Amino acid sequence: MAAHPDQLRIYEIFFSLQGETRTVGLPTVFVRLSGCPLRCQYCDTEYAFSGGDWLGLDEIVDKVAGFAARYVTVTGGEPLAQKHCNDLLVKLCDAGYEVSVETSGAMSVAKMDSRVVKVMDLKTPASGEMEKNLYENMEYLDPKDQVKFVICDQQDYEWSCAMLEKYQLAERCEVLFSASHGALEERQLADWILRDNLPVRMQIQLHKYLWGNEQGR
Repeated sequence: MAAHPDQLRIYEIFFSLQGETRTVGLPTVFVRLSGCPLRCQYCDTEYAFSGGDWLGLDEIVDKVAGFAARYVTVTGGEPLAQKHCNDLLVKLCDAGYEVSVETSGAMSVAKMDSRVVKVMDLKTPASGEMEKNLYENMEYLDPKDQVKFVICDQQDYEWSCAMLEKYQLAERCEVLFSASHGALEERQLADWILRDNLPVRMQIQLHKYLWGNEQGR
């Protein structure tokens, strides 16, 4: 995807409730960037792999301002795959928003503005993209950040527990365990977490229970 000067390819900008993470349930503006170099088998935003419109950074911030919200989440696709994503994050922080970015963990977060909350996936074996994990990103996590594991089966759960221990993730930041929607029963994941007394937050994708896979929600 060729970058335009000071522009990002935007698939959609919409207002909804945050369905995951520490701010779950809060009204949030979502800025969804087009394109992603990964093909996780459980992806629910395949529609954003292509398409979208090129918008200037100031134009994006102006559209966000139209919703008069406090929280902004920049997502994708994989937002960090676009050259000027970090520039947008800076502008949103400068405008006074509480900004988070949802990233696959396959792109470096080393140069990200320290004000941004990083919500970073670690891709599990069943995702089909585990080899894309960029483990050096662990060094750039701080207590406001979150690492997310989308868990499809028992093997994924055991791998996630091993990563939790190997990188001492609970000491670095908040850790989120989520059952892959339709692949693993949420109650099963809850039982495993309680059995092993893990220092993690279990999350359920609120937006899917409210609106299913409806786009723009």
